[in-house]
Amino acid sequence: MSVLFPALQEKSTQAKQALRFGDRALTYAELAEVAGTLARELRALRGTGETPVRVAVWATATIETSVAVVAALLAGVPAVPVNPKIGERELAHIVTDSSPVRVLAEPGAELPAGLRELHRTDVTLTGSAGALPDEPGPESPALIVYTSGTTGPPKGVVLPRRAIAETLDALEDAWQWSAEDVLVHALPLFHVHGLILGVLGPLRRAAEVRHLGRFATAPLTEELANGATMMFGVPTMYHRIAAEVQDDPALRDALAGARLLVSGSAALPVHDHERITAATGQQVVERYGMTETLMNTSVRADGERRPGTVGVPLRGVEVRLVEENGTPIEDSDGETVGEIQVRGANLFTEYLNRPDATAEAFVDGWFRTGDMAVRDADGYLRIVGRKATDLIKSGGYKIGAGEIENALLEHPGVSEAAVTGEPDPDLGERIVAWIVPSGARPDELELADHVSRLLAPHKRPRVVHFVDALPRNDMGKVLKRALHA
Repeated sequence: MSVLFPALQEKSTQAKQALRFGDRALTYAELAEVAGTLARELRALRGTGETPVRVAVWATATIETSVAVVAALLAGVPAVPVNPKIGERELAHIVTDSSPVRVLAEPGAELPAGLRELHRTDVTLTGSAGALPDEPGPESPALIVYTSGTTGPPKGVVLPRRAIAETLDALEDAWQWSAEDVLVHALPLFHVHGLILGVLGPLRRAAEVRHLGRFATAPLTEELANGATMMFGVPTMYHRIAAEVQDDPALRDALAGARLLVSGSAALPVHDHERITAATGQQVVERYGMTETLMNTSVRADGERRPGTVGVPLRGVEVRLVEENGTPIEDSDGETVGEIQVRGANLFTEYLNRPDATAEAFVDGWFRTGDMAVRDADGYLRIVGRKATDLIKSGGYKIGAGEIENALLEHPGVSEAAVTGEPDPDLGERIVAWIVPSGARPDELELADHVSRLLAPHKRPRVVHFVDALPRNDMGKVLKRALHA
């Protein structure tokens, strides 16, 4: 377990391609030389002092970012990925909180003022052969990934090497992920999905990753038609695929030939599931994870593909649902809503410099995710939303926003939908729908009746707002607080 990337040292994989970004690529032998050279330089920073040494990585969607993170991991120096679109205030907080001693960046990248004061190392694709540094133990910090922070400055999630290895090995089991797979994606590299799953995942499997740079269906089609076996994406990407696949035979055939299509970072609407399956015969796999926990559950490659669910717990991960008072929910009836709590070797170590927040996040060793779900009799979980923004208490019922959003998306007049709650003197909270129309605006009463027919009368929206677009973050999640603002 102490060696995160055995393929960098195995003779059988040296000539195999490891990374490709556009027309730039590295074999495993070349990656070992390039990342190894940088790792030896970073390893010298650790010295013998007791002060933690960390490096920031200007995490553009480039091959240099991948090399920088691999080098830091080889050196045993925790890396702090930084979003290239970050704002001044958030950047200042991250730099002050994590205290990196230098920043790793692609040559020519213009860094913001908050990083220019750090010693800069340009990541080049040159290096020399040499022994790779001895890697530290499983509890050693590997990455510090900052959460989005909805109520305050973002918190630095300290991810140990153990969590990365356990998650990637559990996904090997769930997805039958092998060295023969070729992964294609266009995810950003400053967060868990694109960086840990999308780059470190293939490298741990001795597989190959091809990064598109920016998402578009034409290059995706080309890669899937030329050897790529897996795709990772977020719902906004799959929504575009669903809109185009019926009228694009090349895209349809390319998707149909893939071994596995995986969606994450937010719920994929059932309507998009159905459109993609109808056109290609493929059923998209969904999984569930967080920055603090990495991956918790997934629909298995050899299991039933059930749209709208995030599957069953991964190997080594325990999952339970609890009532608001903390009482575990024993029912698996597909209706009883509870908060997801998890424990296992996939969990983070702490929030950097925040022992108070770390202690608050756990109860008896279980991590409080803040996500709400229901569980079917066979253990499949269905996420209904965040406790803070997606659990609506209306008329004595606990209602998850997610199932209403999926129902609304089945209406032909709805292109996108978000559901929130707002105070109501009679109901406690009323259900509010935010709709991006598909063509002409549908009638509000018609939408309410549509939801009542599919779900239940108490789940119908009482207020409907029509908007041109839903505010989203870089991972495609709807920013619901911004809707009310």
